[in-house]
Amino acid sequence: MKKLNYLLLLTTLITWSCGSNQQKQEVQQVAEELASETKVKISLEKKWETDTTLTTNESVLYDAGNNILYVSNINGTPTDKDGNGFISRVNLDGTIDNLQWVTGLDAPKGMGISGDKLYVTNITELVEINLADGTISNRYEVEGAQFLNDVAVADGNVYFSDSNTNKIHLLSNGEISTWMEGETLKAPNGLLVEEGHIMLASMGTNDFKSINTTNKEERVLADGIGAGDGVVAHQNGNYIVSNWQGEVYYITKEGDKQLILNTKEQKINSADIEYVKEYNLLLVPTFFNNTVVAYEVKL
Repeated sequence: MKKLNYLLLLTTLITWSCGSNQQKQEVQQVAEELASETKVKISLEKKWETDTTLTTNESVLYDAGNNILYVSNINGTPTDKDGNGFISRVNLDGTIDNLQWVTGLDAPKGMGISGDKLYVTNITELVEINLADGTISNRYEVEGAQFLNDVAVADGNVYFSDSNTNKIHLLSNGEISTWMEGETLKAPNGLLVEEGHIMLASMGTNDFKSINTTNKEERVLADGIGAGDGVVAHQNGNYIVSNWQGEVYYITKEGDKQLILNTKEQKINSADIEYVKEYNLLLVPTFFNNTVVAYEVKL
């Protein structure tokens, strides 16, 4: 509604202008001011950075119940079944609580929490971990899987993407199924489940879209985000989305997009991000740079 009022006012000003240079300049100035008011203006302030023991870290997840962060560490090549991968526990000040809290994984990536379990993708399987003690309680091998990636949880259902097969899978009541597949997904990665829809950042289409959970209808909210990786909700229905290549975008529910972090020139990645509302912290795993960086989000 605010944008509509701005447009109506701008139209009135243009109509009012009689064509003189001075009047045109005044109209242009007002137009620029109105346009600037409709854009999001977000900035980040770095608060801390972990040490470099988090090797090839891909994802970070906040566990509100235990007030701790989990970090998935590939510790090698993202496609190798080498048993080198592990999950770390990290405190909210960036200190390492337990570097190798869970071991025996290959290339762990996305994570999600449902009840007292942590779920993590591990190339071709979804691994279930007990939050109480870090023991592995189940391994769900996914038929035909090649590159399982992000995880999102809602109402006890665990959704997870396969970037190589253009699929989104679902674990529900102990059973694995394919929730959606097709070329329109194009290397799906980052997932966020909200009421009535799934938000998806894709590496292949370089866009950020909404998928209706009832009819699977897709709607692109923003494009040009690069190799989409992490997706988190911020406030007022807005989102923060990362590009693995080293960019982070703030995207409003109307589709306005602002680049709020760019570390591409430094060759620092921005993988599967997390936002901790309680501390107003955006957490960015740097992948090959082997750290997690925390930023305060400033409006």
